[in-house]
Amino acid sequence: MLNFSFKNRIAFNYIISTALLVAIVFLVIYQVVFYSVSIHIDDEIKVELDKHLDDVKIDNNDTYLIQVDQWRAREHNSINVNPVFVQFYDNNKKLIDKSPNLKSSNLILSDDTFNNDYINSYLNDIPIRQIQTPILNNNKVVGYVVLAMSLDDFEIIDILKNILFLTYPIILIILFFIARFFAGRSIKPVTSIIETSSKITKDNLKSRILLPNNKDELYTLSKTINDLLDRIEDAIEREKQFTSDASHELRTPLAVIKGTLEVLIRKPREKQEYEDKINFCVSEVDRLNSLVDELLLLARFENQKQNNKIENVYLNELILESLSRYSDKIKKNDIVVSTNFNKDFYVQSDYYLVSIIISNLISNSVKYSKNGGQIIIDLDSNKNATHLTISDNGIGIPKNNLSKIFNSFYRSDNSKNPEIKGTGLGLSIVKRLCDLLNIEIQISSQENIGTTIILSIN
Repeated sequence: MLNFSFKNRIAFNYIISTALLVAIVFLVIYQVVFYSVSIHIDDEIKVELDKHLDDVKIDNNDTYLIQVDQWRAREHNSINVNPVFVQFYDNNKKLIDKSPNLKSSNLILSDDTFNNDYINSYLNDIPIRQIQTPILNNNKVVGYVVLAMSLDDFEIIDILKNILFLTYPIILIILFFIARFFAGRSIKPVTSIIETSSKITKDNLKSRILLPNNKDELYTLSKTINDLLDRIEDAIEREKQFTSDASHELRTPLAVIKGTLEVLIRKPREKQEYEDKINFCVSEVDRLNSLVDELLLLARFENQKQNNKIENVYLNELILESLSRYSDKIKKNDIVVSTNFNKDFYVQSDYYLVSIIISNLISNSVKYSKNGGQIIIDLDSNKNATHLTISDNGIGIPKNNLSKIFNSFYRSDNSKNPEIKGTGLGLSIVKRLCDLLNIEIQISSQENIGTTIILSIN
């Protein structure tokens, strides 16, 4: 298609369809008028033909006589706007008589195959319509009458044709500019979208498209783009925060390791002091490795598409494996773990991802439980889902912090419990995996009372 603007393309497409419609309407008008005029002339010719046939008398010798006096008198006493031309022939197709208005001209007598048919012809270059009819006596042709009338009425057809041809392009041009005007008004929201979109950059994501008053397709488009911008802004803000937090979390252990090593090389130390500082650096390296692993894991899940390996997952076994993984810490802190499994529970999901979710949740319960605390793990099911509930009576989470616990690197008031180490990525990973697997997660908690987490697995 030609390189038109969107507004002109709308107008152009409208004109194409309108042109076809107008052409059909004009053609119908022309055909109706043409047919009506033709019928009118044919009716007049038929009336005149009947009158002239009444003037013909046939004798016993099959010779017809024309009542010339009556014919001439009627011709002089009647007012004919459209002149009538008449000629009479004998059975040998020789001219017998004709109307005075023909003067030296003659009408054409055609073959008998054209009898009683209306034929368009010319008389001295003037268009006429004529009919020839045999004069019969006892079904025997004794002569012919040819009657014609001028096609002056068809001048109306020519005038109409010229008018239609002249007005057709004018109408289309006028309609094009009218359509272009209304198309411009109709796509005004699109112009607003373009202007607003041109202002939006990575440093300016606050602008939004003004929603049209009419809730039509353009309203839906504008709202969809605004929602998209909201999601992009949120994603970029999360990315900025994640990058900032990640760089801070990685920089801290590196700075600690560097400072410790710098202290060691300032002067000679005792063997035990070297071992203590080196062990401290090793623990910081382990913490750094753990942090990097979790960052890579979170980045992997952020970009993961729907390529999960769905299989039959035995939840009872996964829970027991996770508990055994933290058994040393459970024993060290005298934590009592109660499991309520009244039967075997299976779900259709990704085994590896579900194991990460359960391991992280149990790890948090163990980490934040008090010495001598209790962890209760329940499994039950209904028609809609299988429910895993993990409850503890640990330090809990302040109510105003619950909405932030899934944010990367967020840890609720570290100053109150500095001895509890962590990266703040565990619940971020859990939430991301739950979203990937369509697992609903609910967390309720009260400070110094405990936390309850419920997973609903379809």
